[in-house]
Amino acid sequence: MSAADPIRLNRPLILETLERVEDGAGGYSESWTTLGTLWAEVRARSGRESAGAAAPLSTVPYIITVRAAPFDAPSRPRAGQRFRSGSRLFPILAVAEDDPGERYLTCFTQEEIVA
Repeated sequence: MSAADPIRLNRPLILETLERVEDGAGGYSESWTTLGTLWAEVRARSGRESAGAAAPLSTVPYIITVRAAPFDAPSRPRAGQRFRSGSRLFPILAVAEDDPGERYLTCFTQEEIVA
């Protein structure tokens, strides 16, 4: 994709964040909470296969572009959160501004699929 190509936000993704809730006995439980739906452009990068603990894993990095949001907005993706599309999960590894006008954010994600 060249810099002149328009960004096409044509796919809805659910943005989720991990929440830890104390269990009252010194531990905690974790669950994913939905923050909202963002329209995105999803582009696959080159993938690879690796050995997982129980089965081979197919790892595919993705670049996901969404509209920018202020730093303190709950709709702004952050590393450690994830996108969901049906049963597919895209953990967010890093986020950066996509363009000089700060209209879009680039989210670097990686999907792992048991092969």
